[in-house]
Amino acid sequence: MARLSRLVIAHQQHHIMQWGNNRQNIFRDADDYTYFLSWMAEAARQFKVAVHAYALLPDHLHLLATPSDAEGLSRMMQWLGRHYVPYFNRKYKRTGTLWQGRYKATVMEPGQYFLKCSAYIELSPVRSGLGREPADYPWSSYLHHTGARHDALITEHSLYWGMGNTPFQREAAYKELVEQGVSQKDGDALLSATEKGWLLGSAAFKAEMEKQTERRVSPGKRGRPHLVKKPQPQEPA
Repeated sequence: MARLSRLVIAHQQHHIMQWGNNRQNIFRDADDYTYFLSWMAEAARQFKVAVHAYALLPDHLHLLATPSDAEGLSRMMQWLGRHYVPYFNRKYKRTGTLWQGRYKATVMEPGQYFLKCSAYIELSPVRSGLGREPADYPWSSYLHHTGARHDALITEHSLYWGMGNTPFQREAAYKELVEQGVSQKDGDALLSATEKGWLLGSAAFKAEMEKQTERRVSPGKRGRPHLVKKPQPQEPA
């Protein structure tokens, strides 16, 4: 059975995850992170993908991004791989693949999930024990969103801008949002949708995206369809 093509929808927000092969490290020192971010900025510009949030962890990465067309996201990730993997292999005298299969992605309903996803991404170093607070970890977009540094890679989304009328208000509101954390339920829903490649959102949003893409965006119901029994003819008395 042919594998269903990855769901990518132009102008919609996507959560992307990419793991190292066998969960091995894909970043080993500061130069690795720096080079990857530089190439990602170039790839995002070249293929017209707006990157809203990211976290690079030693063995995997998270992105929150909006492609301008259906091909841009895959082209960006492929371009990144063609530049970063040879660099990594040469540096560490290794051969073969670096990634664990294809990258994972889900399309999400922005009003319900965008800010939760951004917070979830920037909290991932804390969940992985890489810092007590997201501000302790330098390889994510958290410091940009809270005003500690400017990150040219980041394209700020309208939902982030809607958090305040001034940069200070937005940064303070965003910091408070992240401090509140992401519920286990929302985190599990985001992770499951990303791993399985199905859309994350309300029934109305799913129906809208199915109409736009002319394909299923969520799994069908399991099991065989329910059969309605036909009435049996009655014997004459």
